[in-house]
Amino acid sequence: MSAPHPLNQAVIAQALYDLRNGQLRRCKAMGFGEQELDALKHPALVSVLANSKVSWCSVKVNRDVLQRLLRQGQDVDKEIETVDRMLRLGASTEMVSQFYGLTHQEVALRREILGLPKRKGRWPVLTEAQDTTLWERWRTYVKQRGIALNDDVAMLQLTMDLAEELSLPVSVIWAAIREWAQQGLA
Repeated sequence: MSAPHPLNQAVIAQALYDLRNGQLRRCKAMGFGEQELDALKHPALVSVLANSKVSWCSVKVNRDVLQRLLRQGQDVDKEIETVDRMLRLGASTEMVSQFYGLTHQEVALRREILGLPKRKGRWPVLTEAQDTTLWERWRTYVKQRGIALNDDVAMLQLTMDLAEELSLPVSVIWAAIREWAQQGLA
């Protein structure tokens, strides 16, 4: 003996849920007409529909919406990777909050998840040699990559790359870069 068709059961369950919550339009959007909706008021008829072995409904995948949702999922993964990279490289809570809108509590939780130590106090100031090296590398990369001084996303990426290359905290590099960009230097 074959089992009831699972799609029928899912559609009936959703329709009954929507009706109980006053969502008549959603039922109509699924394809139910007045006559079918009236039948859903009778438990015996609901049982017949739910336990039918023959599928009386079909599914159509909206590929455009599906692709957009999949891209959003990838964007979220990329955002998490970037936030984690920023934190590992010494970004401040304020900086992460500015770029990704995370609260102080969310940043603290990310730091804890990553096993990063709690940061106390200010980052050290760049030495003259570090400042000169950073300036030269930053100016070279801005020209090589064709980065506009007001392109914060590209500047963030460059900042993280420089932090890895120079073993300096992202927050310190970002502060220096912002100052140079505000002065129009490049």
